[in-house]
Amino acid sequence: MKKIYLLLAVTFLSVGCQTLNQGADSEGGLNLTDPSQPVEVQAGESFEIVIASNPSTGYHWEIVGDLTSVEFVSLDYKADEPVLAGSGGVDVWTFKALSAGKTQITLGSYPPGVTVSDGEPEQTVIFNIDVK
Repeated sequence: MKKIYLLLAVTFLSVGCQTLNQGADSEGGLNLTDPSQPVEVQAGESFEIVIASNPSTGYHWEIVGDLTSVEFVSLDYKADEPVLAGSGGVDVWTFKALSAGKTQITLGSYPPGVTVSDGEPEQTVIFNIDVK
């Protein structure tokens, strides 16, 4: 009898882990942008920065500081699959490279109700951009 319970427990854990992995892998093929690696782009081209996000918590990412050599184009949120209440996803930030040079894009994580003009972010992530 104990063997049956153990077998059932292992089966449920196995299925649960597979479901969690599917959610992590099904971001529509989007990979998180690694801030330790420079983003290389040609002048005139658009590029994306993908960062983990969970708007259900009220926390949100904002651009911190001024942008040079690049301009902000758009922000889109993609929920993880399967879409569940409280589950996260990714923010897809789209920028356009304007002129050659090295620059940085800093994104700050702000708690609910706080914006760039209200104070400092709780966390920042800096992305190095190399425009050719």
